[in-house]
Amino acid sequence: MALAPELAGRLRRNADGLVCAVAQQRGTGEVLMVAWMNDEALDLTLTTRRATYFSRSRGRLWVKGETSGHTQHVHEVRLDCDGDTVLLVVDQTGPACHTGTRTCFDDGLVG
Repeated sequence: MALAPELAGRLRRNADGLVCAVAQQRGTGEVLMVAWMNDEALDLTLTTRRATYFSRSRGRLWVKGETSGHTQHVHEVRLDCDGDTVLLVVDQTGPACHTGTRTCFDDGLVG
């Protein structure tokens, strides 16, 4: 599989070939998490509708929920105006955060 050339041409990747990906709960707009995608992860996400990311620490792709069961079914994928961030509108099953919380932004306000 390969990312469609017209989409690939719109992406502005960082030096590591990645774009930022924000996962948002469908219906509520709640921001669940932020991760990274390479072209292969984005293509797999679009093809399978299962959120697939690139783990910088492990150096490999991972499908959200592949070990935890806390999956993200992708309904929409949007590209921001600069082409350097994708928004995934998802249905989250279980916690989104690796700490076990609903969202990675549950640690409270900092300002």
